[in-house]
Amino acid sequence: MLVFEDAHLHRGIKVLLRGTHLKIFPQQKVALIGANGCGKSSIFQLILGNLGLDQGHYGHPKGWRISHMAQEVASSKRSALDYVLDGHKEFRAAETAVQEAHTQGDDHALAHALATLDDLKGYQQPAIAEQLLAGLGFKPEQMSAPVSSFSGGWQIRLNLAQALIQPSDLLLLDEPTNHLDLDAAMWLEQWLQQYPGTLLLISHDRDFIDAVSDVIVHVEHQQLNRYTGNYSAFERARAEALALQQRMHEKQQQEVAHLEDFIRRFRAKASKAKQAQSRIKALERMEMISAAQVDSPFEFRFPCHDKMSDPLLVKNEAVLGYQAEKPILQQVQFSLTPGSRIGLLGHNGAGKSTLIKTLVGDLPLLEGECVAGEHLKVGYFAQHQLEALDVNASPMLHIQRISPNAREQEIRNFLGGYGFQGDRALEACGPFSGGEKARLALALVAWHKPNLLLLDEPTNHLDIEMRQALINALLQFEGALVVISHDRHLLNQTVDEFWLVHAGKVSLFEGDLQDYQSWLKQEGAEPVSGSSEGIENSAPDTVIEQNTQEARKAKKQQEAQRRARLSPLKKQLTQLEKKVEQCQQRLNSIENELADSSLYEESKKAQLKTLLADQQAIKSDLEAAEMTWFELHEEMERIEHSE
Repeated sequence: MLVFEDAHLHRGIKVLLRGTHLKIFPQQKVALIGANGCGKSSIFQLILGNLGLDQGHYGHPKGWRISHMAQEVASSKRSALDYVLDGHKEFRAAETAVQEAHTQGDDHALAHALATLDDLKGYQQPAIAEQLLAGLGFKPEQMSAPVSSFSGGWQIRLNLAQALIQPSDLLLLDEPTNHLDLDAAMWLEQWLQQYPGTLLLISHDRDFIDAVSDVIVHVEHQQLNRYTGNYSAFERARAEALALQQRMHEKQQQEVAHLEDFIRRFRAKASKAKQAQSRIKALERMEMISAAQVDSPFEFRFPCHDKMSDPLLVKNEAVLGYQAEKPILQQVQFSLTPGSRIGLLGHNGAGKSTLIKTLVGDLPLLEGECVAGEHLKVGYFAQHQLEALDVNASPMLHIQRISPNAREQEIRNFLGGYGFQGDRALEACGPFSGGEKARLALALVAWHKPNLLLLDEPTNHLDIEMRQALINALLQFEGALVVISHDRHLLNQTVDEFWLVHAGKVSLFEGDLQDYQSWLKQEGAEPVSGSSEGIENSAPDTVIEQNTQEARKAKKQQEAQRRARLSPLKKQLTQLEKKVEQCQQRLNSIENELADSSLYEESKKAQLKTLLADQQAIKSDLEAAEMTWFELHEEMERIEHSE
């Protein structure tokens, strides 16, 4: 069990956690959500041991193997395949031990090292690493390329593969889909669904969270608020809680107004002074309930160019690519009209970006015809535009360079919708986060008032609120839209039809994203399944074959005995976890009922008494179940480490 008790965490003068409590059970898949800057990444650093609580307690079971996805990649000349295999530290250590024993001629050490390597499924590791890389979009020829030859986004994919190959009981993933395309995101989703350990995930991709998680932890107001279910269930529960909070706030405000009115009218009267004073004290003691706040800080739109051609862009028998002798797409034929909503599907490297670059005009046709409407005005967003921002210029200055005659207040109003309010609009964008830079790049696209909008992975680095604001803006956009995105929620909300870029062709895809996922399964292999033993690796065949039959047999007998002793304990543990979950749900329900101030009226005294008794009984059951859970877990640890 992963436990936070009365946890206080500060970063500098900022309070991230204040007296919060949380319990996460083994094998649960948890999505950690919350506004940027609320402390999600700091919680990961706390779990990894790089930070400590300022007060309170954090703990997880002894011996838990923790794997995490690093956000930085050091320059390396190692091949992509070797780099991924390096993530499995136990395998690499066993490999080294085998080689050292060979060199020293130590047969006893060699037998021990070979047995360890065999336990780690040494034969399978290179093949499994290749499958991981293939699932994340790497081509066979790329697997032998040096890490330093890849762009930053692809290097992060290598870090993700390292995290997946490492044997783990707890897997920490921070924005794992940010640098993935749709195919790779779908593959990762399936892999994580099969992962048997505990998963803690930070993500702003709501469809990905929905498919993977069974628990949501919302970091808000310095608290870790736990919700059972996926993101959709969290949204419903949160909406209900906010509605209840708003009703309680409004009722309390009526009570406050009544007390203040009494004080104002009778404070000066001697006969009523004592009563007025008692009401003043009542007001001072009253814990104020804040109004529910759910409004997004982002609200903007993509204004369309004043004039519109119909069609906006036509291509006939077009051949696309970089070299005439090596075309990427052939016989491309389509017509984009105002109101078109197109999502591009297809494998990595199939030609989606080539098609987008041709639509932008960055890449001329190799053959065929291109007819642009008289009033065509293209707006293009891609990740490389974040690097193209002037790091010394403010959001205001970026806009002023485009439109020197624009009024300052007009620019401020415009930038405010993208989250750049007040002095933030005047600050140099160099220190901005990835999300802030992405918002600024989107703002620059919108300022030009395009009538053909081309978006290549626009949601990378954006939080959930900004993604929803982007969806709202796209729904109101009057021009044509062509988008590449791994964010299925955005695609489902904004796209009317899909084009499949595959085998050198661009064709209409008859179906939705679920159909596309089925198509992907038919096209390629199933994902490598997650394993609590990691996904193990290999050594040379001649070395593995030297392992003794006696060592294998003894090892298997020990494992069988251990499994026999652990099996009934695991069943009890599962039953206890279900009981704890049920108790927690019932307790939450009772506490919601107790929050209703009308329950404290005289007429509902019996109901209140029953609820309070139920609350106490459930708390007792919960404490007993948790104590038994700890005892069972300790017993299992003793068994696992006794042999």
